[in-house]
Amino acid sequence: MAGLELLYSCVAGSICCPQDAVVCFVHWEIIKRGYKCLGSGDEIRNGDKKSELLPTGWNSSKELYTLRYKSNDDKSDVLVKAITVDSSLIFNLMDSSTEQVSDLTVNVSDYVHAEHLQTFESVFKNTEDLSQKVKNQLLPSVPAPRKKEKKSRRETSDESQPDRDPLRIPSRHPQTSRQPNWPDPMAPFAAGGADLDPFGGRGGGGMIVDPLRAGFPRSGFDPSSGIPGVLPPGAVPPGARFDPFGPVGRHRPGPDPDHMPPPGYDDMFM
Repeated sequence: MAGLELLYSCVAGSICCPQDAVVCFVHWEIIKRGYKCLGSGDEIRNGDKKSELLPTGWNSSKELYTLRYKSNDDKSDVLVKAITVDSSLIFNLMDSSTEQVSDLTVNVSDYVHAEHLQTFESVFKNTEDLSQKVKNQLLPSVPAPRKKEKKSRRETSDESQPDRDPLRIPSRHPQTSRQPNWPDPMAPFAAGGADLDPFGGRGGGGMIVDPLRAGFPRSGFDPSSGIPGVLPPGAVPPGARFDPFGPVGRHRPGPDPDHMPPPGYDDMFM
């Protein structure tokens, strides 16, 4: 309820009935909406100035209250009237910019202690309920004050990293490297799985069956562990297709037929 106590204290000396207190409360809600009061009465007067306070003579008539408001950006004018009917106040609001009209009926005794009009701490009751009624029934056509536009992700990122140099490669704030999410090469029926489940995050698909991914028993050779003297460990991703470009291992079992030429190898007539 910030601001209401200060407002009420400024006009407490002129409040003499429960209806005055309700009008003061509604005035405060309109001010919070981003408007300032121009004065009382239907007619525009020379020298009207926007103010958060209630104007002089705002409650001169206990049967009819009339207040004029203008938005802080001067794009909207609002006329508010409150008519006393028995123990109720009937509010009527017209927005001149949209020509929309709204109304609210308030049972005064539900929200004001008539015996405590001069004491702010005791004068109001059920303020949350009254505030919701004013917002939902009387002020739905009144635009709320504009909020500052949200900054883009790039602007926010640049402000959070003031020493970031976009012309420098790599960045001064390198991101932590992440290991690729390789699919399990031993998963049964993995071949073509990405084609059947394009949103499963399994990576690229294809219709060429890879023996290392087809679910068949694999030999003991795993290229991802490296080839001594040829490839370091990790050069081949786990489960990737790999065609050896040389003999696997330095020592193959059995004699090498290239070690000794066959008899008569240099006889051109053989």
